[in-house]
Parts: sequence; structure tokens; C-alpha cells
Amino acid sequence: MKTARLTLAAIAGCVLCACQMPATFSRQEVVRRAIYVQPANSSSSPLFVWHGSGQPGPVRVTIDLSEQKAYIFRNSENVGWSYVATGTSNYRTPTGSFVITEKVINKRSNKYGSIVDANGNVLRSNATAGVHSASGGRFLGAKMPYWMRLTDYGVGMHAGPIPNPGSPASHGCIRLPYTMAQYLYEAAPSGTRVTIVP
Repeated sequence: MKTARLTLAAIAGCVLCACQMPATFSRQEVVRRAIYVQPANSSSSPLFVWHGSGQPGPVRVTIDLSEQKAYIFRNSENVGWSYVATGTSNYRTPTGSFVITEKVINKRSNKYGSIVDANGNVLRSNATAGVHSASGGRFLGAKMPYWMRLTDYGVGMHAGPIPNPGSPASHGCIRLPYTMAQYLYEAAPSGTRVTIVP
């Protein structure tokens, strides 16, 4: 019985190897595969989905605060979505229509961060510039990679932790998973329309 199975498998392999596309076949198929990234504490739900790389046309973004998700469109076609972490009740993310006015790959906050000593050791975390201090320490702004400014008063989209997907967690900015922030930064030029809905 085992020999019969091995013989059938060998025959099937030979038949599959013999099947080839004609040499004159020149049509190229472009297959878009979505990129799925799992959140650290989940085995079933992706943290984001992206299939917009290489797509031409203008980008627009809709951020839904009630869902804590961003939806990305290109030429009115949905090319991805992502969980986000927006402002908590003490630091609300504004709603309305905005455009990306500034882009900086390696931005640091000038308002929120930590107090560190001369060696970079944290003396106080979750510090606000001009409010918190520590003897011998200096303020070091929080990292905001792939910064995309939306307001004049410091609200933007950037890479950051999404500690509980579906729940707010920021000081008002829109945090995106690191890889998704990178994709969006590359796809969305200054002037990209971003709509934030309650």
C-alpha cells in the first residue's frame, strides 16, 4: 500500500513538471498580496492590512475615533486599514478635515517625553516639557518616527505603540504600527487629505 502511494506521488510529480507555459506566453500577471501583521496579544486579528504599495494615484485617509482605525484610500479604492491609538479623554484628538503639512522621518516631541541624566538613564518617564524636572536631568522628547503633521498645535500621525487595539492611548496624536506608519509615510505626500471622524 505504501509503495503504491509513493508510485502515485512520483507519477504526479512527473506530470506536474511536464506542464509548462509555452515559451511565447508573455502576459504578466500582477498579484497584490495584502500584508497582515498580528498584534502582540492576539492570534486571530491583524493589527493592519496594507496592499497599496506601487499603486498610482492620490491618497486620502479617514480616521475613525470610535473604531480606533484608519482607512487608507487610493483613487477611491480602499488599499489598507490599521488600528490606531488616538488621544485619551484627557488629550482628545481633534475631528475634522486636515492635510499633511510636514513630514519628518526621525521626529521627537517637544512637549512629551522623559527626563534623563547625562548617561541617558530615565529619571522620570511620562514627563511634560517645562512642567516636570529632575535634579541633574534634561528633557528628552518622545520618539515619533514617520511624523506627518496635521495641525499647527502639534497633532499628527506617527509610528508608536498600540497597547490595546481598539482603545485610545496617546496625548492626542494618531499612533500607527511602525511598519504601517512607514508605508503611509512613503505613500502620502504633503497635502494628503486626512479626515478624522468621531
